[in-house]
Amino acid sequence: MQGPAFQDRFTAGRVLAEHLAHHGHRPNTRVLALPRGGVPVGYEVARMLGAPLDVFIVRKLGTPGHEELAMGAIATGGVRVLNPEVIAEAGILPEDLDEVAEREGQELRRREAHYRQGRPALDVRGRNVILVDDGLATGSSMRAAVTALRELGPARIIVAVPVAPLETCESIEALADETVCARTPEPFFAVGLWYRQFEQTSDEEVRALLERAARESGMHLEQPGLP
Repeated sequence: MQGPAFQDRFTAGRVLAEHLAHHGHRPNTRVLALPRGGVPVGYEVARMLGAPLDVFIVRKLGTPGHEELAMGAIATGGVRVLNPEVIAEAGILPEDLDEVAEREGQELRRREAHYRQGRPALDVRGRNVILVDDGLATGSSMRAAVTALRELGPARIIVAVPVAPLETCESIEALADETVCARTPEPFFAVGLWYRQFEQTSDEEVRALLERAARESGMHLEQPGLP
């Protein structure tokens, strides 16, 4: 097994940005990062491509009594995507679904308010959106994110990660319009093994990076429809 591919998430973001150079400095490009670990990666991608940065938060809707089984997900922008097969098999009542969705929605809104500090979410309708994380293992969270993001009407979704197993990248390609995996080592084992430094990213770090990105891009406030 080879050694770590990246010093840290910022280094990984710079490497990933090189693979995304064809999207650079285009007014229609937006970068959305999955918090928390995807935000340092996304910060460097957005900085090097000259694109605005935001978070895209996805919260799994766990089946009551079997929370590890997802009956759907909610995401940034008020999106709700459901798994009808799981709901039917588990006999989930509409009021039970609504209760779980409301609880997860409160946490989603809390995180968004803390991360953005009053800045509105980026408008992604009709945009080319680069969806970034610090790596993929099974890819289940990213698949949910792509499905949810599609509901917001972007022109194209580009999934971009520094490292992932080849088979996971191939499975994402079926959902996204473009998939960029900078490294696909085998055997893979876990995302963290490919970083020398892989400490958990805190909520405060996410907030600070988003604030810095907004300041550096000169976009403290972005009006819907802005090119």
